[in-house]
Amino acid sequence: MDIKTLNQILEIAFAKRVSDIHFEVDNPPFFRAHGQLLRSKLPDLKPQDTEFIAATIMAKNKRKLPEDFSEFDASYALANSGGRFRVSIFRQRGNIGIVMRVIPPEIGTFQDLKLPGVLAEIVKAPNGLVLVTGPTGNGKSTTLASMINHINEKYAYNIITIEDPIEFLFKSQKSCIIQREVGIDTQNFSSALKASLRMDPDVIMVGELRDLETIDACIKASETGHLVFSTLHTQSAVSTINRIVGHFPPDTQGIIRQRLADILVATVSLRLIEDKSGEAVLPVVEVMRTTTTIQACIREGNLDEIGSHIEKGSAQYQMQSMDQHLIQLCKKGLITVREAKRVSTSMDLERKLTFT
Repeated sequence: MDIKTLNQILEIAFAKRVSDIHFEVDNPPFFRAHGQLLRSKLPDLKPQDTEFIAATIMAKNKRKLPEDFSEFDASYALANSGGRFRVSIFRQRGNIGIVMRVIPPEIGTFQDLKLPGVLAEIVKAPNGLVLVTGPTGNGKSTTLASMINHINEKYAYNIITIEDPIEFLFKSQKSCIIQREVGIDTQNFSSALKASLRMDPDVIMVGELRDLETIDACIKASETGHLVFSTLHTQSAVSTINRIVGHFPPDTQGIIRQRLADILVATVSLRLIEDKSGEAVLPVVEVMRTTTTIQACIREGNLDEIGSHIEKGSAQYQMQSMDQHLIQLCKKGLITVREAKRVSTSMDLERKLTFT
C-alpha cells in the first residue's frame, strides 16, 4: 500500500457515493453501498498496509497514534476532490483495522434527505435540548448537520460545534459558526462545553452524549437559555430518556427527570430502510415534541405512555411514531411490508397496516 493507491481507493469510493470503506488484515478492502457490504477484487491487506493507512491518516491530522491505543477516531480529507471521511482506527487480533465513513460533499436540506418538515419548526426553539438518535450508521450526523445548516441559513446566531472528529464543514452564512475538534482544539466534550458558555453562544452542537459529565453540562447549558443539539445511540424517545436518566445516581434520578422535562424540546429517532427497488435507502423517523402531556410523563416516570401520546399528537403537533412513518411509506409504495416489519419494534404493525 502506498499513498497513491490509498487515495485512488478513496477517490473511487467518494465518487461512487459508497457509505463506508473497511480496511482489515487478511481481507481485501470492503465497501458498503446501499446498505450492503461488498468485497472488492483488490489484494488482501497485510499488517503493514493497515499500519501505513493509519499512519497516513494520523500524519494528516498532525498527530501520532498512542502506542497503547485500543481505538481512535480521526478525520481525513482528499486534496483533489474535497472528499472527507470520518475514520475509526482500532485493534483487532493484534493488528490495526480502519473503517472510513464517507461524508457527503454537501449538506442536504430536509427535503433532499426526505426528513419530516417539522424539523424546521423544532429548530426554531429559543432554547432547550434537541436530541437526534439512532443506531450507528443510520443518519444521525447527516440529520444533525442539516438542522444546524438550516439555522445557519435562516437565523443570525452564534453557533458553536464540538465534535470528535469534525465531519461536515459549515460555511458561516447568516450565522457565525465556530467548529472545535476534540483532541485538536480541546481536550474533551465537557471542558469544551464549559468554555463555550463564555463564547457568547446562541446554539451549541455536541457531537455525542458519551458520559455523565457531558450530559450534565448539556442540561445545564439548556437551562441557562441556550439551544443545544446532540446525538445518542438509542432507538426511540423512551429509550433516550431512560438512557439519560440512567446515567445519574438513583437518588438524583427524580430531579433529573424534572430538569429534563423542563428543557427537552424534541427527540428525532432515525432508522435507514431499503426502498422497494433495493437500490436506495430511506429514513424512517420517530418525532417526539415535548408537549405539556409528555412533560408530565417524564416528570412522573410514566414513560410507557409516551408512545401513545406521540401517535395521538400527529395531527396537532406533527409528531409521528416509527410505525406511523413505516405505514405511510408502505401506503405510498416506497417500501415493502416485509421491510417495514423487519424494522418495526411493534408486534402489531401488520394489524395497523390493515386498519389504516
